[in-house]
Amino acid sequence: MPRDTLTGSRIRERRVMAGLKQSELAKRADISPSYLNLIEHNRRRIGGKLLVDIAHALGVEPALLTEGAETTLLATLREAASAADMQEAEFVRVEEFAGRFPGWAALLAETQNKVETLQRSVEALTDRLTHDPHLAASLHEMLSTVTAIRSAASILAEPGDIEPEWQRRFNRNIYEDSARLADTSRSLAQYLEEADSEASETNAPQDELDGVFQKSGFHLPALEIASARVEDVADELGQGLSHAARWLLLRVLARYRTDAERMPLAGCADVVAASGSDPFALSARFGTDLASAMRRLAHLPEEILPDPVGLAICDGSGVTTFRKPLPEFPLPRLGAGCAFWPLYRALARPMMVHVEVMEQSARAAARHRAYAISQPTGPARPGEDVLFESHMLIVPEPKRDGSEKVREVGLTCRICPHPSCEARREPSIMVASAPRKL
Repeated sequence: MPRDTLTGSRIRERRVMAGLKQSELAKRADISPSYLNLIEHNRRRIGGKLLVDIAHALGVEPALLTEGAETTLLATLREAASAADMQEAEFVRVEEFAGRFPGWAALLAETQNKVETLQRSVEALTDRLTHDPHLAASLHEMLSTVTAIRSAASILAEPGDIEPEWQRRFNRNIYEDSARLADTSRSLAQYLEEADSEASETNAPQDELDGVFQKSGFHLPALEIASARVEDVADELGQGLSHAARWLLLRVLARYRTDAERMPLAGCADVVAASGSDPFALSARFGTDLASAMRRLAHLPEEILPDPVGLAICDGSGVTTFRKPLPEFPLPRLGAGCAFWPLYRALARPMMVHVEVMEQSARAAARHRAYAISQPTGPARPGEDVLFESHMLIVPEPKRDGSEKVREVGLTCRICPHPSCEARREPSIMVASAPRKL
């Protein structure tokens, strides 16, 4: 435990609050004013009888001079110094800085907390703007309407005479577009107010969806019943969620219900007992596609599947739309995972099954077998592009002495320790901060 260098600062603060001069307190504690000055500037350690005498002179308990809220303060200052990549010689003097200048240290810590809060808010708003379909559609409609109004107004503002009939048409278009813009603005403002009252300020809709499944353990007994209604389950689970998160939840629950109807729990239990977490065996048993079998395995309860499996689903853009992480194989948010994951490589070769043993660089003790496939999200139509969705099932893999190739992968580039990786998108903070010992 690091030594406490802030006791002197607390003594000085209590002395000032009590209205005592330094010489007066020194006299009461039976020490010289110069020695008390060294103590108050945290240049002399203090304890035992002297601490008790000073506390008695100040009329406080000794614990109030040796304990305080500085633990959080020091932790915040260390985080700020780490983020700024401060030199080691300065970094180790954080306690001395907090002891000598407690006011400035508190101000710096408060500023650091505000910066972190603002960063989280910006990230949440960016995620929301990117992934909230209602918000994106409303903004698009507003921009389109403003462009139409500007076009009509620019024609009316051009020099020259315009026939009265055309003037009436342009004026009517501007009036109708203005009314539509006002309605859209009011609707958007109301939507944002409702969303703010329903959801956390720092949560994106996808985060809210993840929280629902984390709380339920990814298994929903209500949807295993034949008479269950998806809307009823969505209403129960969606309490307190934003409008966008409920929209996402309803889609996932509808797919869950379809998978449960096609692959009942009793049959799944028989397959798992015989073949373990094998999506091929489950797919063959019920005649379903491989992606459906992966989803079903990820939602099985512990009594059927004792060792949990992970699942990641992304759309054709690589954005994660569903994720079930494992303790030894976490999954990042919003599709920022390792480019070497089969999840993304499957998008380049649709309908081909990728099976690979992976070992995350930051968690070398754990290996996982990944099954990945990219499948169409709907039927093929003449003259239209097919949209694909990629699934990756993650199954814990015991270490074996075989010759099977193991691919080293990362979690995200920001915390991957391999600086020479060809797929790197940004520098790693782990490599930059490796020499420092916190």
